[in-house]
Amino acid sequence: MKKHSAVESDINALEQHGLDRCPDSGIDGYRRYVGLAVLGTNLHRLGSVLQKQSSQAVKKAA
Repeated sequence: MKKHSAVESDINALEQHGLDRCPDSGIDGYRRYVGLAVLGTNLHRLGSVLQKQSSQAVKKAA
């Protein structure tokens, strides 16, 4: 049951970032779209981590 909840959360996160429809047709377009969605999500997470590290560095310097 826990795995299902994690998948639902990930799907919701993708939908909230504009990835609720796949404009490409066919399996190749779908795979490309999913790959770009995963890349976008990873970039979003990476940005959050970098912002957190930056704010912690500023707090330590002060």
